[in-house]
Amino acid sequence: MSKKNTPPAGRGQAREALHRRQQQEAAARKRTRIIVRTAWIAGVTAIAVIVGVMVWAVVNAKSSSSAVPPPTGAVVAPAGATAAGAIRFGKDDAATTVTVYADYMCPFCGRFERANGEALQSQVAAGTVKLEIHPMAFLDSQSSGSQYSTRAANAFVTVANADPQAALRFNQLLFANQPAEGSRGLTDDQLATLAGQAGASAEVVASFARQTYAPWIGQLTQQAFDSGITGTPTVQINGETFTGDLYTAGPLADAIRKASGA
Repeated sequence: MSKKNTPPAGRGQAREALHRRQQQEAAARKRTRIIVRTAWIAGVTAIAVIVGVMVWAVVNAKSSSSAVPPPTGAVVAPAGATAAGAIRFGKDDAATTVTVYADYMCPFCGRFERANGEALQSQVAAGTVKLEIHPMAFLDSQSSGSQYSTRAANAFVTVANADPQAALRFNQLLFANQPAEGSRGLTDDQLATLAGQAGASAEVVASFARQTYAPWIGQLTQQAFDSGITGTPTVQINGETFTGDLYTAGPLADAIRKASGA
């Protein structure tokens, strides 16, 4: 090989450096394409997973709400029930009306009752408060197929139809012995025992099995939601929703006294 065809050392090194830089840039572009493609695939996969979860949640919610069919049969209202579907306790001329929407499977309803139940019963007994309880049953699907909300509400209404004072005590006992949401709830025998402890007669307790008021409870539950109730517990004082602390003794009693002008 002649010297004429041999490139100078400096020019050869420069050309080699340029070649290495071109290789590095090509490799970097290739890595970038791989990263972008991987990220795009991951993004599409994540979106598909999210969509799948959303679809599953919607389908599951629909199946849960429809898993327990609404009670069928004649709609029989208990004695003294209001047109709005409440069981009323106390004197008709009481200065203040307290309205409570509750489901016996609802854990927050249990907290509300344990914090305020005694005070409300004392005010009813004193004649200063007229208490209206709406026993709802929208959590039947949360009792593993046992329809606990309906069974407990029917038992309460059955007692209230015969003995309002026993029903108030029974209401308190139901929440004092409230089962966990998602469990099968109390058995029929346990409901009967609590009702007996509250003072309900054996004849009344024996009639729980007939589920006489179950269709009415289903109707009033839907009626409550149609009227604008969005959850439980919902508490109203003279028709106005109480927005204070429902789970600590004191705030509700103070609001009731204020509403009555005391």
